[in-house]
Amino acid sequence: MAVSKQANIKKVALAYSGGLDTSIIIPWLKENYAGAEVIGVCVNVGQQEDWNAVKKKARASGASKIFIIDAREEFARDFLWPMLRAGAIYEGKYLLGTSIARPLQAKHQVEIAVREGCDAVAHGCTGKGNDQVRFELTYKALGPRLKVIAPWREWNITSREQAIEYAEAHNIPIGNISKKNIYSRDWNIWHMSHEGGELEDPWNRPLESMFQLSKSPKAAPDRETEIIIGFQQGLPVSLNGKKLSPFKMVEELNRLGGENGIGRADIVETRVVGMKSRGVYETPAGTILLAALRELEMITIDSETLELKNFLARKYAQIVYAGKWFTLAREAMDEYMKRACAYASGEVRLALYKGNIIPAGRRSKYSLYSEDLASFGASSYDHKDATGFINLYGLATGVQARVHGRPDAKPQKKK
Repeated sequence: MAVSKQANIKKVALAYSGGLDTSIIIPWLKENYAGAEVIGVCVNVGQQEDWNAVKKKARASGASKIFIIDAREEFARDFLWPMLRAGAIYEGKYLLGTSIARPLQAKHQVEIAVREGCDAVAHGCTGKGNDQVRFELTYKALGPRLKVIAPWREWNITSREQAIEYAEAHNIPIGNISKKNIYSRDWNIWHMSHEGGELEDPWNRPLESMFQLSKSPKAAPDRETEIIIGFQQGLPVSLNGKKLSPFKMVEELNRLGGENGIGRADIVETRVVGMKSRGVYETPAGTILLAALRELEMITIDSETLELKNFLARKYAQIVYAGKWFTLAREAMDEYMKRACAYASGEVRLALYKGNIIPAGRRSKYSLYSEDLASFGASSYDHKDATGFINLYGLATGVQARVHGRPDAKPQKKK
């Protein structure tokens, strides 16, 4: 719940990105919470920024301190990898790039707020978006005594155009953001999202100039790029035979995927608050890794375990989307995913070509695929065994047909 402006707030830790919204929040907090000290907390999850410029901008906007935390490896290892192993995709299309970053960013914000003796935490999320939920559920889980300030739910600014005017009136630098360059973007090592502008009409096709991480498939190379991804218990460990850290793995696959036009998604999704929202996402590495893991799972995980895993993956995605990362439900599902992927180790070969991911091979010492059993040629499989199996497997079907009086289910009487 947002606090009133009359509350006794002396120090606030602000989730600071250096973007338009959080830049104008600093002077707004100082105006509306008289005497309050504002500390900026910026978490590097892979967005490419001039961090010295971010620090200068925060101080120029009125922050007393600014913390820049490099959490890229932590983000990939402790957040992206478990989510990838779970196979989580929201509403069949969204790979949850923004959703998964917010709990980590809020976690570090809470840690600094506690360490610096803050009374409150603040964020720049709007009152109609998902991120307010993701930040504040993390605050409740990790810093329940901290008060929450959500300016977008308090001030009179109602649009990005007005936010730009506020920044200009207060001499706040906003970089290349303008009324013409109106996209709202979020960027980390997993993806880049694009919202706003002409995208608000779902009939409009995204402009090619909007994309930042990926080439158009039309402009991608006219040859395949073949790669081999190695997995250990459902987690990626190597690329083309070379061991890579989680962050380096994502970084390199983003480069390869982007060059080949991989990972674009145009989505109209259902926000947590209920409304439909249109966003365009670029997720090259995530798209490749999910495709590779699926291929490996199909040869290393038995049918019932995989069916349950896929069922839980949808719920896992909903939990991540709604910001419920720090919950027993998510932790419990991760235990299942870990056990289900105990034998999901091996290698998958993929060919990347003009926006397509083409399976080119998979192998594992735990493969459940038996060439002897599956072969159309001579094998140890006895075809006669199928007769008894089908009789038992179809027993209930036959009984039901007789009971329901199907015309051909009973012997015909002789005339």
